[in-house]
Amino acid sequence: MIHSLFLINAAGDIFLEKHWKSAVSRSVCDYFFEAQERASEAENVPPVIATPHHCLLSVYRHKIFFVAVIQSEVPPLFVIEFLHRVVDTFQDYFGVCSEVMIKDNVVVVYEVLEEMLDNGFPLATESNILKELIKPPTILRTVVNTITGSTNVGDQLPTGQLSVVPWRRTGVKYTNNEAYFDVIEEIDAIIDKSGSTITAEIQGVIDACVKLTGMPDLTLSFMNPRLLDDVSFHPCVRFKRWESERILSFIPPDGNFRLLSYHVSAQNLVAIPVYVKHNISFRDSSSLGRFEITVGPKQTMGKTIEGVMVTSQMPKGVLNMSLTPSQGTHIFDPVTKLLSWDVGKINPQKLPSLKGSMNLQAGTSKPDENPTINLQFKIQQLAISGLKVNRLDMYGEKYKPFKGIKYMTKAGKFQVRT
Repeated sequence: MIHSLFLINAAGDIFLEKHWKSAVSRSVCDYFFEAQERASEAENVPPVIATPHHCLLSVYRHKIFFVAVIQSEVPPLFVIEFLHRVVDTFQDYFGVCSEVMIKDNVVVVYEVLEEMLDNGFPLATESNILKELIKPPTILRTVVNTITGSTNVGDQLPTGQLSVVPWRRTGVKYTNNEAYFDVIEEIDAIIDKSGSTITAEIQGVIDACVKLTGMPDLTLSFMNPRLLDDVSFHPCVRFKRWESERILSFIPPDGNFRLLSYHVSAQNLVAIPVYVKHNISFRDSSSLGRFEITVGPKQTMGKTIEGVMVTSQMPKGVLNMSLTPSQGTHIFDPVTKLLSWDVGKINPQKLPSLKGSMNLQAGTSKPDENPTINLQFKIQQLAISGLKVNRLDMYGEKYKPFKGIKYMTKAGKFQVRT
């Protein structure tokens, strides 16, 4: 299935390669580099690239392209999902997934990749199993391995590998038993210049951190489960129970894992939490333009919008901008023509605004279209879809665990047209 994996940095250098079957020449990546040159941004590189003898499937995360090479017919999403699992595993092992961290732990990286695929087919992709097979690097373990010449490979096979619940190891014990669930929603939206919503959808995930002794059986129910559409579950979830009762029933893996991901695409269910008032004008006969934007909260259930960042790609004819923000800091790069305004928190009593003038190149015609405004923000303790966890119950064990649910909404690709 998967023949080879190439890791390519932002500069276009292949800094790591792994082959499971016969070695594939690096020259196969030339097709990928050609597609990269044609794409305006790294995110716009096609995820599937067909070549005369191979197919290249890639994901772009943490400023690294993970490129898989396949020779036979295979479902593309299967390979792409595996690549995302590789990135998540590196993040779990090393804290961050970066070029420097991968190079520093190159031996562990190769050992983990060797276990994740067997002859090109996925084998052990669960973090719990991998950590029993290949121990995560620590300073002490690195020193001992350097002195003794030993490796991070475990002495015994994982206890859960041959059981009916391979995602959970046996004999788990904790002094403090706790289960935390994070409901994180990302809103993608395009708003037209009159403030109407052209398109809006929510991508949501429920991430869990479960540290419970023994073999607990959990059930998680929602106030409004019918909101959830296009749901993707962790293998531990009993799908028949979800289909019949809309209740999540599962024996959880030990530690951190993604319980489910979902999609909300119905326009009437997607509330837009911010609005932008704008007045951006260019005059035909003048070398000056006017720029005014104000950002405010909308449908946030009284929650504070924080981490607000406004960016806008200005037309090529704009030489410079003279702006005054009511709060936060702004930067305009005259080379890339990118305006960035770091707003911070929004105070509903005093809405943040950015006002001023633009200097245009003399003799150039008025730009064909106004710039678009891109927003980044997050709202703590709010799931913008209205999804709410009703209750979490545990069976099979006698102790009472500590349980916690946290909600967060953040902006994905949130664009306002002017």
